[in-house]
Amino acid sequence: MIRAGRIAAALSLLLASAGVAAAGPRAVVELFTSEGCSSCPPADAYLAELAERDDVLALAYHVDYWDYLGWRDTLGRQENTERQRAYAEARGDRRVFTPQMIVNGSRSYVGSRSDQIAEAIAGSALPVPVDVRRTPDATIEIRIGGGREAGHRRTTVRFVRYKHQETVTITRGENAGKRIEYRNVVTSIRTIGMWKGEAVTVSLPAEEVMSGGSDGCAVIVQEDAGAGPGAILGAAELDWPSS
Repeated sequence: MIRAGRIAAALSLLLASAGVAAAGPRAVVELFTSEGCSSCPPADAYLAELAERDDVLALAYHVDYWDYLGWRDTLGRQENTERQRAYAEARGDRRVFTPQMIVNGSRSYVGSRSDQIAEAIAGSALPVPVDVRRTPDATIEIRIGGGREAGHRRTTVRFVRYKHQETVTITRGENAGKRIEYRNVVTSIRTIGMWKGEAVTVSLPAEEVMSGGSDGCAVIVQEDAGAGPGAILGAAELDWPSS
């Protein structure tokens, strides 16, 4: 159901549950998908592969515009549809389809074209270092490095919460009879501030972040492209134990 319509991070990522340091991602891959889309399962499976990589932040955004086809996406959110459409407006092509993968906020691909996406990831690097960790005083501390020259676009810091795994049995629609495992399903995304090119630290209360059934979070530093979100400059993620 396909239709028209960027030095990698140098700061360490401290995993709250295990204290394991890891290199930051070289690419952020956002998949716009739907449980009601017959072309989406291969892209969902590829995103699951990407989610296992330390050098990729892989996020799944379930959209709601295919709900009328006989199956209401149990993970779909209108906010995800709005983000996908905002990307299309920013690119100027207005192409909204599933499965669609956006690499580093700027390049759009058919989500099942793993060869093209792998090539894009291999050639990617995120120039702004980002680190996110849970501190002993029960806060989530976000550190964003400096280094960007003045005169670039305004840049937003977005905080994303997600669930590492969701398994859905689909009983109607184009994927009727299938049981699909989804990875890194976005449950919320919100703006927490602006980045002006200088090093900055932001703290959030852990009890607020680690709630609502999510078991992971990410921070994305992203340029605004006028009509919508633009190039992603930096990112980091953090997991926490399930309660």
